[in-house]
Amino acid sequence: MARDIGVNSLGFAKPPSETRVVVAMSGGVDSSVVAAELKAQGYDVIGVTLQLYDHGAALAKAGACCAGRDIHDARRVAETLGFPHYVLDYENTFRESVIEEFAESYLAGATPVPCIRCNERVKFRDLLETARDLDADCMATGHYIQRAEGPAKAELHMAADPARDQSYFLFSTTQEQLDYLRFPLGHLPSKAETRALAAKHGLAVADKPDSQDICFVPNGNYAAVIEKLRPGAADPGDIVDTEGRVLGQHRGVIHYTIGQRKGLGIGGLGAPLYVIRLDPDQRHVVVGPKEALATKTVPVREINWLGDEAFDSRPEWPMRVRIRSTKPPAEAILRPTGPTTAFVELLTPEDGVSPGQACVFYAPEGNRVFGGGWIWRGY
Repeated sequence: MARDIGVNSLGFAKPPSETRVVVAMSGGVDSSVVAAELKAQGYDVIGVTLQLYDHGAALAKAGACCAGRDIHDARRVAETLGFPHYVLDYENTFRESVIEEFAESYLAGATPVPCIRCNERVKFRDLLETARDLDADCMATGHYIQRAEGPAKAELHMAADPARDQSYFLFSTTQEQLDYLRFPLGHLPSKAETRALAAKHGLAVADKPDSQDICFVPNGNYAAVIEKLRPGAADPGDIVDTEGRVLGQHRGVIHYTIGQRKGLGIGGLGAPLYVIRLDPDQRHVVVGPKEALATKTVPVREINWLGDEAFDSRPEWPMRVRIRSTKPPAEAILRPTGPTTAFVELLTPEDGVSPGQACVFYAPEGNRVFGGGWIWRGY
């Protein structure tokens, strides 16, 4: 007589002991708790950590992921809990897929978000393929986002804790990847709950601080990284107004961001001036009044769409969108111009919209994530 096996916590109709799951382990508390919880539930857990750059040079740098200390911490968690752990050298892939584009985007006057590209091109592509090679049923991560089984297919939803939600950084997760991925922490009400679970499992990383910086950008000093990658990139040029009149000189376009007010060195000109555009070809930093920062129409390309219908099957989609990770979603209308391109009309104009940032789509109500795209100079 066949035994009646229900669906386990990862969504498979077999016992946890017969379900292999690869856990992407960064060495931090989140992914360590995922591994510990799944191991405690009886799953066949394998931990994998990516070495993304020369961790020997990074040992002294605290507050960033993927450094040597983090690899050591991930290995120690695996040893403590008794499951296999592998470190994969992805330095070349990371440099080519993430760091080089980061440098080129900055030099082109954009404001890139390399953590999204890392998820898209390394963690959820190459690492996911490694998980399949290990015959894993799925791959689990410590991201704060939720995967839900919808009536049509697996859906992506914001985390239960809005303060920890990472959907902005995961909008490019494809449907195929979403089918394979699991996010066991997305339902937790707070980070305190995660740390409590780490303490319950006796993990040494229970009180480890969260990473703050981009892993290859020490102390958030983007310009220093660009100058190291592209010597001579910080050529000086003119600060000009919207009419092209020269107001002063700057020390390199890479030192400025859209919306910046302080540090321009052009005081005494009356009303405050803000950086409203960067023109690296002319080596111009264009400044203007605050109202010149307001943007209502945003061109978006490379759209990853997670809706149930084809993106360009309708002339418009009422949505909420987020154009930076620190702001809540705001009402907008998406107007497709092709399968992966659109104009996004913000119902309330936003300041400081910059090419290179992500524009992430959310349902008009509820917390479903419909994907997103990249802002570019289409206007």
